[in-house]
Amino acid sequence: MNSENKVSITKLILSLPVLVAALGYLVDMYDLFLFNIVRVPSLKELGLENDQILKQGLNLLNIQMAGMLMGGIAWGILGDKRGRLSVLFGSIIIYSIANIANGLIHSLPAYYTWRFIAGFGLAGELGAGITLVTEILPSRVRGYGTTLVATLGVVGALLAYVTAHTFSWRTSYLIGGALGFLLLIMRFRVFESGVFIHLKEKDIKRGQFFKIFTDKHRIIQYMTGIFMGMPIWFVVGILITFSPEFGRAMQLDEAVDAGKAVLLTFSGQVAGNLVTGSLSQYWQSRKKVILIFMLLSFSFVLIYLLSGIHSILAFYIICVCLGFCSGYWTLFITVAAELFGSDIRATVATTIPNFVRATVIPLSAVFTVLKAQSGVLKGALEVAVGTYIIGMVALYFLEETFHKDLDYIEKP
Repeated sequence: MNSENKVSITKLILSLPVLVAALGYLVDMYDLFLFNIVRVPSLKELGLENDQILKQGLNLLNIQMAGMLMGGIAWGILGDKRGRLSVLFGSIIIYSIANIANGLIHSLPAYYTWRFIAGFGLAGELGAGITLVTEILPSRVRGYGTTLVATLGVVGALLAYVTAHTFSWRTSYLIGGALGFLLLIMRFRVFESGVFIHLKEKDIKRGQFFKIFTDKHRIIQYMTGIFMGMPIWFVVGILITFSPEFGRAMQLDEAVDAGKAVLLTFSGQVAGNLVTGSLSQYWQSRKKVILIFMLLSFSFVLIYLLSGIHSILAFYIICVCLGFCSGYWTLFITVAAELFGSDIRATVATTIPNFVRATVIPLSAVFTVLKAQSGVLKGALEVAVGTYIIGMVALYFLEETFHKDLDYIEKP
């Protein structure tokens, strides 16, 4: 590749739409993992103690995921009907208002309400951004563009850690809202996807969510897209979010700092995103790289739950490794946008990641039941085995999308 081509590719990858999509995902991840970090101090200030912090923390996480689930459907349909930019504007406005309100709450019911609204707003960020990026970039560099989006998203989780350890939990929420409004200003200069404009000119019906379920092939690809991402959210939503509880069950020599566990996990995921994105471009395959990293992830989950470690240092090292192996999230979100035609692409690309995030609801419910029966570590192991089996079976049936031309519509 000559220097002129390299410059051209760099300009494509660092174009304003790609950067705006990447910063949108940064804000998304900032909020999502800020709650994981400030869960304990915020609930303590609201008067909760001990087991109630775990119980209400799970409930708040679930209500936020329920908001993302509902928002994923609403924003996805809007993105196909009104355009990708309509979602990028609407979602960030709702998120920013909700995050500022989270910093001002003084009761548990208010916390529930605004976490739900924040989840609903955030649900549109990733799917609309990834749809825009995959449609404006040629196939030879799509993977690099989505890798940049995913990597900056992970930086958002790291920023959440730094912010939460520098400021109070209330100020940290307010900063998140301010970041959202700054991003809103940047979006006034972003142009719409040419693929969507071309589609709109044809006056084709768009954003038909239930069209996914009128064809056997579409159903299979949609469900495999969701199930393939479940292991990532098992790691993030259970093993890392509740790492202090796992640390106590392991009888570590020091208490686990949830914020530090998040920081280290997502530091590892930054590297994982870059490696998986680059390998996918080099091998010209999404599925091959996802399989390798899913197997690596399962191996480190087994080490996390079965190695019998008692050192806090060893625990944090495993968190880094789990984060690195979860780096196939880059390819997961790319595949979600590549699976379907442009008439329902935003719907699919927005709902699949949010449905995956929402799997933390049944996963945590099953974990809660098994934890009571078998204990924290064994209960988590049982959930892990089931989750990874489902993920690998789904990957087997998943379509390879690397070379796919995205300028097409789904058959009726």
